[in-house]
Amino acid sequence: MISFKNKTIFITGASRGIGKAIALRLAKEGANIVIAAKSVTEDARLGGTIFSAAEEIEAAGGKALAVQVDIRQEDQIEAAVKQAVERFGGIDVVINNASAIQLTATEQTESKRFDLMQSINVRGTFLVVKHCIPYLKKGNNPHIITLSPPINLDPKWLGGHIAYTVSKYSMSMLALGWAAELKGAGIASNALWPKTTIDTAAVRNLLGGEALAKMSRTTDIIADCVHIILSKPAAQCTGNTFVDEEVLAAEGITDLDKYAVVPGGQLFKDLFV
Repeated sequence: MISFKNKTIFITGASRGIGKAIALRLAKEGANIVIAAKSVTEDARLGGTIFSAAEEIEAAGGKALAVQVDIRQEDQIEAAVKQAVERFGGIDVVINNASAIQLTATEQTESKRFDLMQSINVRGTFLVVKHCIPYLKKGNNPHIITLSPPINLDPKWLGGHIAYTVSKYSMSMLALGWAAELKGAGIASNALWPKTTIDTAAVRNLLGGEALAKMSRTTDIIADCVHIILSKPAAQCTGNTFVDEEVLAAEGITDLDKYAVVPGGQLFKDLFV
């Protein structure tokens, strides 16, 4: 079994939601967590800051470094990576979780929203990995996990919200590209996506409110899948666009009711699957 004790995990957008759930799951095993996110003051609609997340991570058994980072700003990424290395001695894992979403048709998508999704989802993800690669090359069983979907060119995923779809598929292309580019360096790269909607602030505030949240699974399902993927030898687990149910099924876990917000209730399929 691969130990996570003292392994350093760099997670974007880890102040809340899926990013924080991943952080807490790995913190329970003694990991060092770099919380690279924007929130330093709490937004009542979203909840959580890099500092409150750090407190929870420390309480769970890990070590935390809270760094304010807007991944649209390359200098902030560089500074965060430098702080992580100074504090923990290196970086073993990168989790590309930070993402922007807007499900609008072309005419309803303002240029600033298009630019935001491209800047965070694509450019920001690329730059985070770019600046972490030198340390991943020296890492302990190094992995990159990008929260993005399998690439499905069914027109329904392009026609309804092309700007968002292009940005998320670009993230998956990055994940697959890094698997090929970094294979010789022993660095794994995979994408991961949920089969159902996940109860996050985005679901509650932007997509479907309380009704959709009740048809969703908790963030724990993604956190458990990340733990499983990171437990695999990097050389043997790379170049995949995983879906959470498939990751768990491969481990013999098929009863997923514990992850449902409403156990036994109806579940809503996520986009792209």
